[in-house]
Order: sequence, then structure tokens, then C-alpha cells
Amino acid sequence: MPVFVPDATSQLPTRKLGLLTAAAGVAWAVDVVTKVVAVETLSDRPPVEVVPGVLDLTLTRNPGAAFSIGPGLTVVLTVVAVVVVGVVLRLAVRVRDRLWAIALGLLLGGALGNLTDRLAREPGPFQGHVVDFLRLPNWPVFNVADSCIVVAAVLIGVQAIRGIGLDGTRPQAADPPSAG
Repeated sequence: MPVFVPDATSQLPTRKLGLLTAAAGVAWAVDVVTKVVAVETLSDRPPVEVVPGVLDLTLTRNPGAAFSIGPGLTVVLTVVAVVVVGVVLRLAVRVRDRLWAIALGLLLGGALGNLTDRLAREPGPFQGHVVDFLRLPNWPVFNVADSCIVVAAVLIGVQAIRGIGLDGTRPQAADPPSAG
């Protein structure tokens, strides 16, 4: 009777899936908690200067995307976030690389953070405004979820430039033509 011995490519990536899940969970939790604290402490007050000339805390509710682009597209942005979550969940089982796991976990956590606002905040489901509260000079007000999404994009770009796939492999270079 043949014995099945799984190789590295057929094993479920449980450690990497755990890392992805942990990164997503931490990102989502930190985003939700900081937004709750921001709403409770920053409502109806002027900006709070944290680092003079560098970082202020100021509460805004954003119906649109970054830079408040597309305030009338809240429903579309909600659907896009749902699609992003679905794509990341489908890719998650293929991840066997640590950096990819962290990147996709941050992307998932960030998407879930802003999606939570779009589903649960005023003015209602699929139309909720995202809570933003971090302000840098010459930059739109943002939140932890936005930061996670940006870091994820950078990590994904790094992996793409390095040519590292979700499974941690690099594509094989074509064999050089033989001198004949």
C-alpha cells in the first residue's frame, strides 16, 4: 500500500495562515479601538496637537475614499472593500511566504476596519462614513486601517519587485540558448 508523504508545496500553510490571520486581527482590532476612542475623545473639540507641526488628532467622518474623493460613491467603496476581503481570503490558503502573509493580513485588517465603518456607522449600512482622526501636514486625515493598507501595498510592491510569489518561490529563469 503506497504511503502518501506530503511535500512542502502540498502542505497547508498553517503557520503562514496563522500569521496572516494574526496580522489581520491585530490590525482590525487596533483600528476599531482607536476609532472608538477617537470618537469618544475628539468629538466637538479642536484638533489636538500630538507632535507640533507633525501630527494632530482631528476627528472627521469620510464618506469617500482617500483625499475625500468620491463622497457619493460610498456604496461602491463598500462593495470594493467586500471584494478585497473576498480576494484576500481566497489567496490566503496559497500563502507560504512570511512577508506575503503579513502584507495580506494588513490588507485584510485594513479593509475590514474601513468596511466595519461603512456597514455600522451613520448614516446607515453600506453608506456609513469612515472615521478618520490622524492628520499630518499636507496630507488628508486618515486612520489605522488606511495606514495598514498603505503598508500592505508597499510590502506587496517589494515582493513583486523581488519576484517572490505567494508560495515564496521565484520564477525560474529561462534556460540560456545553447551555442550551437
